[in-house]
Amino acid sequence: MKSFKQIERRVKGFANHRRVEIMFLLYKKPELSLQGISDELRINFRTASEHVRRLAISGMVVKRHEGNEVRHKLTSIGRNVLKFLRILE
Repeated sequence: MKSFKQIERRVKGFANHRRVEIMFLLYKKPELSLQGISDELRINFRTASEHVRRLAISGMVVKRHEGNEVRHKLTSIGRNVLKFLRILE
């Protein structure tokens, strides 16, 4: 069992409507770059960058370097969180 602090870090990682939106987007379109995320959601690049950074810290998103770009996709934890969020809908 994870410590309560670790669980808190995970929950805070997706406790924002924009981060939840990014997670759903990455579920539908894995391997997006930050530019792709910001374009799809019509948000500022820096805003997307900060939200993706927080998702990565919490273990929801993994980054993969491809040339000059960084691609993003959900981790298994991120996919499980989406299942949980669908129950709350």
